[in-house]
Amino acid sequence: MARKFFVGGNFKMNGSKASIKEIVESLNKVDIPDTVEVVIAPPALYVHWAKEHLTNPKVELAAQNAFPKANGAYTGEIAAPQIKDVGAEWVILGHSERRSIIKESDDFIAEKTVHALESDLGVILCIGELLEERQAGETVAVCTRQLEPVVEAVKDWSKVVVAYEPVWAIGTGLAATPADAQETHAAIRKYLSEKIGAQADGVRILYGGSVNGKNAHTFNDCPDIDGYLVGGASLKPEFVDIIKSRP
Repeated sequence: MARKFFVGGNFKMNGSKASIKEIVESLNKVDIPDTVEVVIAPPALYVHWAKEHLTNPKVELAAQNAFPKANGAYTGEIAAPQIKDVGAEWVILGHSERRSIIKESDDFIAEKTVHALESDLGVILCIGELLEERQAGETVAVCTRQLEPVVEAVKDWSKVVVAYEPVWAIGTGLAATPADAQETHAAIRKYLSEKIGAQADGVRILYGGSVNGKNAHTFNDCPDIDGYLVGGASLKPEFVDIIKSRP
């Protein structure tokens, strides 16, 4: 099954009105191939600002988080319907920084995933292992553990994109070799095939470990790598090179 190349840009807690406007206006000028889907995730305060300045119909918006309730007394949280209301179509859930710093559990991330899908948002679901877990040979076990509660709760995976982000390669400049990344992606797809059947063939699995304009093309021959979730490089001109890295 052909899977559309997907490039996500996670701005994290970076940007201002001026800088995000500049990024968006730059993307407005990019001739994005029909074979590529591009989604950018500014900080929540700037999602609507980005939407107001976005004119390229091939670029969509995501929030970086969502709470699993539609409304209520949850100070500081953001609801999926609110994300939709300001024009975003996606949300990033389960990012390692949410897991490690905010201490979000696998079950809580699954709950958030279900609610976001029920609210008609697409979900970029992040998974990945720590350096010590990789050194102990636990990469696949960690990834499948993180996926398990989502697999149990979600029946329709058509709006879920999985992002494999080895934590040791986020923001460090380190990156898995294409062979290592492909091996992990293939194991993730094998697990999904065992759990959700034929749907797994259509689930896009992104790589997210320090991808940049120089190394993105090196993953092109990996059959189970369907795109990238980009961090720091999404704030730079080289993001366009990543978008155009797949022939």
